[in-house]
Amino acid sequence: MVTIVENDIVPALLETISKEFDEKTYSSLKLKKALTLLKNKQATYLDVNEFAVEIGEILASVLDANITVSILPDGKMYFNIADRILNSTMAKNHELISNFAVDVQTNLNHAAGLKLKGQKPELNQDRIDGLVNRLSSGESFDDIKWLLDEPLINFSQSIADDAIKRNVDFHFESGLQPKITRRLSGHACDWCKSLAGTYDYPANVPEDLYRRHERCRCTVEYNPKDSRGVQNSHSKKWRAQKQQEKTEQRKLMNIKSRQA
Repeated sequence: MVTIVENDIVPALLETISKEFDEKTYSSLKLKKALTLLKNKQATYLDVNEFAVEIGEILASVLDANITVSILPDGKMYFNIADRILNSTMAKNHELISNFAVDVQTNLNHAAGLKLKGQKPELNQDRIDGLVNRLSSGESFDDIKWLLDEPLINFSQSIADDAIKRNVDFHFESGLQPKITRRLSGHACDWCKSLAGTYDYPANVPEDLYRRHERCRCTVEYNPKDSRGVQNSHSKKWRAQKQQEKTEQRKLMNIKSRQA
């Protein structure tokens, strides 16, 4: 059951959040550095990850400054408030990070001699919905306000990872042999150490390659220049199969056209 509060604080709150978020992103030195690297065609997925972390941290700081127990009805984060605020702000994070990732991937593709545009990952709506439900389930905002900190940063990092997933899959289907690397960051735990390394996609990629625990800053990277090479028998078979499917589909369409 959705609880509707009489005093709608969301429009004014969203306006303030959006304004402060824009101001902080515009003045961020880390984001300016990332955009300069992109302009010079020197950015990699390490920069995409740093870009994502910075965007996530900025959003978390803005929400922390503007959403407090004192402004919430009964000191609670009701569903209709959480739903509108998080869907708006997290979708904006996705747009900023995914667009940056697309441009980085496009540059990496061109540098590897591939005339391919970077592929944009879809918004993970399930993850947003899950966070909204958790936020609105707390009796007091103080009990669950931590959800507007690290989980938002983790979500932002996952956008960079989703971009890699999308492009690696696209490149594999195009006949390349992608290699994905997970690197450690800081004082990594044993679990993260067990995932570090470079893997051939898709056969050798660990199931948990993209997973992160709280405050994990390990990175997942992909560069298509490492995927160029002689096509193996699997990729040749795949392309031949796809070509055959297209031929059969055209034949079927011609038959239907003559029967019409």
